[in-house]
Amino acid sequence: MSAYDKVLLARAKGRATGLTYVEAIFDDFIELHGDRRFSDDPAIVGGIACLNGEPVTVIAMEKGGDMKDKVRRNFGSPNPEGYRKALRLMKQAEKFHRPVVCFVDTSGAFCGLGAEERGQGQAIAENLVEMMDLQTPVISILIGEGGSGGALALAVADQVWILENAVYSVISPEGCASILRKDAKKVKEAAECLKLTAQDMEKLGVVERVIPEEKDFGLIYDRIKTALLETLPDLQTLPADELLQRRYERFRKF
Repeated sequence: MSAYDKVLLARAKGRATGLTYVEAIFDDFIELHGDRRFSDDPAIVGGIACLNGEPVTVIAMEKGGDMKDKVRRNFGSPNPEGYRKALRLMKQAEKFHRPVVCFVDTSGAFCGLGAEERGQGQAIAENLVEMMDLQTPVISILIGEGGSGGALALAVADQVWILENAVYSVISPEGCASILRKDAKKVKEAAECLKLTAQDMEKLGVVERVIPEEKDFGLIYDRIKTALLETLPDLQTLPADELLQRRYERFRKF
């Protein structure tokens, strides 16, 4: 498959969305709302859940199911209040010593006028800074599109995993073709140059794990749950200073 074929698969209709993963992998999910500043953003869903009886904080970007739901969730493009809600929940997780699991799936943060007026860039930047110093384990999983800073705002983590047909990039292939190639038709060439596939991410050391995909999403859910049960206990036993040092070194090597 070409890189652009992977992009199309990551965007495919019928692909499981963030909330689907949350409901399939975790038990007793309780959704929490609002950023305590402006409003609640349906493009990011977050709350408390149990993983084999252990409490975790779960945050997921949600693109929506049918068209009405997609519109309500802004097609998975978060506003500033979505990122601020996510940060509020992560700080709460730190206070109560809960690990954080993020599911990332967005073409990018919303770039509308209202989002810019309410500080979209600052909201993303605050997440990057605060997540780097968050004194609790964080695992982020790319389940579809990982678009630019909008995705990175939930992916400053101790480990980043990616599904086999997901993508992760600083810009969309369409945007890259238009800006750098001056020709929107060169989207396939741009996708190859961006090195955005899961296999590229693993080779470059940007992700720690590539999760194989199947037509049966139940198998994918099981693989993620098993991996979380294997990984989180080890991360939770690390002293806070060692956890933060490892996280720093992880990103510094890039």
